[in-house]
Amino acid sequence: MDKKGNLTIGMVVLALLTLVGLGAWAFQLVNGLGVTGMNNVVSWGSYIAMFMLFVGLSAGGLIVSSSATVFNIPSFKVVAKPAVILSTVCIIIAGVFIIVDIGSPWRIYNLILHPQFRSPLMWDVVVISLYLALNLVYLYFMSRSEPDERKLKIISRIALPTAVLVHSVTAWIFGLQIAREGWHSALMAPLFVASALDSGLALLIIALLALNRLKLFAVEKKLISTLAGLLVTCVAVDAFFVFSEVLTMLYPGEESAMLVLREMTSGFAAPFFWGEIILGFILPLMILVFKKNRENTNYVIFASVIVILGVFCKRVWLLFSSFIHPNVQGAPGVTYGKFTETIGEMWSLHGSYAPTWVELAIIIGMLSMGALLFSYLSSRFLLGRADFIPTVKQGQAAGNK
Repeated sequence: MDKKGNLTIGMVVLALLTLVGLGAWAFQLVNGLGVTGMNNVVSWGSYIAMFMLFVGLSAGGLIVSSSATVFNIPSFKVVAKPAVILSTVCIIIAGVFIIVDIGSPWRIYNLILHPQFRSPLMWDVVVISLYLALNLVYLYFMSRSEPDERKLKIISRIALPTAVLVHSVTAWIFGLQIAREGWHSALMAPLFVASALDSGLALLIIALLALNRLKLFAVEKKLISTLAGLLVTCVAVDAFFVFSEVLTMLYPGEESAMLVLREMTSGFAAPFFWGEIILGFILPLMILVFKKNRENTNYVIFASVIVILGVFCKRVWLLFSSFIHPNVQGAPGVTYGKFTETIGEMWSLHGSYAPTWVELAIIIGMLSMGALLFSYLSSRFLLGRADFIPTVKQGQAAGNK
């Protein structure tokens, strides 16, 4: 079977998985959030973890594309358009996960009618909306038959700090919560931005190589090697921030911090914490630190995939390690939200969570929808245009104008 046939089968499979996800979402809307694994103790679950992941994946793509114009990097200008397409798709999927998480989509109207701007949650809504609008405007001006370089430069100068801000605000939702020991840290925003850069770059590399293989967009191996070099730098910075955060928790030995740290390293979240260390840091650094490996496409793809898996692990352990042990000393605990004859069954001092089939089906459906949307936008804005086969020389010529 030729590539076109395989692509068609792939699109059909993705469409079916999307329908399954939408069906699971409809089931959740009818029956409520009780069909998920979330509860009064662990009130955020896999939807928020995926939201955190996709906000970061989106930021990486826009930072690459806007940096190409702001810092006049000709080689990056070549991949600016697919990077913006990828960024747009990721931020849309991130927003969908928020809508799924709040239970009823109609609750969005409460944010519009009764905004509480003292809340970091509202900051996030505003910044993400602005971020999506910037992506769409950026893509529009880049896709015109005769792009206006002056307007692109203006948008790029706005988009670059916004891309950093959107993940910083998401981090502040966690970092400004004094009642959660594992989140209350000034390093939370730099941690989120660093992981956004490495995961976003990794996804961009994978997407570029996929587009190249499908003949939707041509990219030179030299550029992939350059992006891989930037990726390993971002991974090293991310690793340094995580080390600094763990050291700050470990050295004083405070009881509340040690409780969270033990949960991270040897408790429920341990598989995800060590998954990040091994998949997100050690293996990518061992592979990409060598130039010859960065020039090998197979090594670069493998390293990019495990970087994304490592960042996903980070989102999981970061989210749940502070939910498992709620700060309720001196209180009976956190209510289960139900009345029973035995008081011991009404309160909890320890949280637990596991995603249900509904959550997993919705996540798979949303991922499939994102892949379909990226495929459509790529075929719409890349295939059949003059920039179908860009080269580094073309990018350099554009940069010298």
